[in-house]
Amino acid sequence: MPRAPNRHAIVSLFTIGALCLAASARAQRSPPAPRPLVAREQPSIPLWPGGAPGALGNTLDDQPVMTPFLPPVGHANGTAVVIFPGGGYQHLSMEQEGSDVANWLAGTGVTAFVVRYRLGPTYRHPVMLGDAQRAIRTVRSRASEWSVSAERIGIIGFSAGGHLASTAGTHFDGGATSGGDAIERMSSRPDFMILMYPVITMRDTIGHRGSRVNLLGEHPDSSLVKLLSNETQVTRATPPTFIVHSTDDTVVPVENALMFYRALEHAAVPAEMHIFEYGGHGFGLAPSDSVLSAWTTLCEAWMRRHGWLTGARP
Repeated sequence: MPRAPNRHAIVSLFTIGALCLAASARAQRSPPAPRPLVAREQPSIPLWPGGAPGALGNTLDDQPVMTPFLPPVGHANGTAVVIFPGGGYQHLSMEQEGSDVANWLAGTGVTAFVVRYRLGPTYRHPVMLGDAQRAIRTVRSRASEWSVSAERIGIIGFSAGGHLASTAGTHFDGGATSGGDAIERMSSRPDFMILMYPVITMRDTIGHRGSRVNLLGEHPDSSLVKLLSNETQVTRATPPTFIVHSTDDTVVPVENALMFYRALEHAAVPAEMHIFEYGGHGFGLAPSDSVLSAWTTLCEAWMRRHGWLTGARP
């Protein structure tokens, strides 16, 4: 386990202790009430209106899009979050880890954007990262249009989408200094990250093989494996990060989250991690579990502490 938390980093031990003891009684508890539908879904927009670079066709699988979900009128707080659903880099959980998450965020005043990025085995790295970076740049370039601040753009990723999010948070740039595409001149660095049961490493022993094969192929070069093992890519410039995982995850071992947290702590990056005893993999908002669903409340508290849920003039 990580060392005792310092002022830069917080590990939630009560989610392993008191919160997880409560999990034993969850069968006797009533599930949380369903979240009301508050997000105002907008038409999807192509990330590259003129056609995605490297596209092998013109279908939805070849042309990535982003769907905005706006908060209720008058409730936007100036923060945006770009959402990367999971699915092992082979399919996307667009409802449970996409629109449902956007609805939760919109209820807090956050403007959310669900990204349908390109997938393997048709596409390989760096296509997925390019799609993620383009989504972040697009939100930043059109921030005033969506009433958000260009300096309050976070990302959230689930499972393989968590790997994509952690890749975007460790492999970013300041944007092109010249060129006719105004979007590409924007920075691709997210201002904060939320990683849900994320794939972090590409190493065989504790990574998720399906995600690795779909992203890198059957026999990737060792240098590429290291480059996309994001626990090795954390620096002081990595954005503040909130992590959630469960001990009993048999699909993506909890060691992925632990390694990334340790790397963040070593680099003195503000970080908070919550590990639940039970939860398995792919629980999304966990609406039927009164214990596991507490992660959204914990995340809101973290965002509020950093000022991302307070009103800000764009």
